[in-house]
Amino acid sequence: MLDLTSDNADDRLSSRTADAARDNDRVLLDAYSNAVIDVTERVGPAVVRVETGPKVRNARGRGGLGSGIVISPDGLVLTNSHVVGSSKEIRLRDTEGFVTDAHVLGVDPDTDLALLRADGVRDLHYASLGNSKTLRRGQLVVAIGNPLGFESTVTAGVVSALGRSIRSVSGRTIEDVIQTDAALNPGNSGGALVSSSSEVIGINTAIISGAQGICFAVASNTAQFVLSEIIRHGYVRRAYIGVAGQTVPVPRRHAVLAGVENAMGALLAQIEPDSPAAKAGLLPGDVVIRLDGVEIHGVDDLIRALDRDRIDRTLAMDVLRLGRLRAIDIHPIERKPPKQ
Repeated sequence: MLDLTSDNADDRLSSRTADAARDNDRVLLDAYSNAVIDVTERVGPAVVRVETGPKVRNARGRGGLGSGIVISPDGLVLTNSHVVGSSKEIRLRDTEGFVTDAHVLGVDPDTDLALLRADGVRDLHYASLGNSKTLRRGQLVVAIGNPLGFESTVTAGVVSALGRSIRSVSGRTIEDVIQTDAALNPGNSGGALVSSSSEVIGINTAIISGAQGICFAVASNTAQFVLSEIIRHGYVRRAYIGVAGQTVPVPRRHAVLAGVENAMGALLAQIEPDSPAAKAGLLPGDVVIRLDGVEIHGVDDLIRALDRDRIDRTLAMDVLRLGRLRAIDIHPIERKPPKQ
């Protein structure tokens, strides 16, 4: 006699297991969707459209379009410096269609950030800047902006990498950049990259043309530093010595002779007249390998070392000149702020 009892029980068990798996997938999908929805509802109203250029149609000169994020109820707005450019006419449009003029408080092309203030408005929807140091690769992030002019567009993805470096329009390296696969397009620049806890952890800044899912945002900690400097001084204070250079390899025989470990250094190609570098006796062809105790392995290291803490201080600089190590004292001054 054929016994089908066991087979029927196995079928019922398999069916229940499949149903449970589908229910679990549904719960996980709902949790993901709810996280994105919650972030959008809480931060979305704080993202504004940034319009630059003439107010009158058909006026001479072309306007620009980007995004911005309101970070205080009295109208402070963070965006990209390349969105603002040199424009003197800036308008902000929120998700409800309200339009207001704005003016530039300060720009920092070296980090591609700008700070605006909306004119004559108060109690705006705003978002909080989070701590970008707490981010982890694979973490859910949501990008909110106005790509291609489509207002309040939301895309979601993950943190692809942390601590990236990209080149700003000024040629300086922007450090600690967040890489994400959340879709960004022209017009997203200056928009918010938001964590699942509804904190702004990045300001969207760049995409790589021809690449799929490789997008970048300036970390919120960098934005917080730039914000505080602009509010306090009107610009970001950095040290200046008056040189132009490039990263070059240090010949091994020179390194051994000088007793240094540097495989690379910063070659000084030009020295500006009457600059701190000229007054210190630096010459074209010198290779900087150390500044104020910090190893210099290229131009980016030299630029990074010339921060606000080294303004108006006499610093020890080690250079290789014709293969020999020389110690030079240099006194950086404050770099002139960018013209607006």
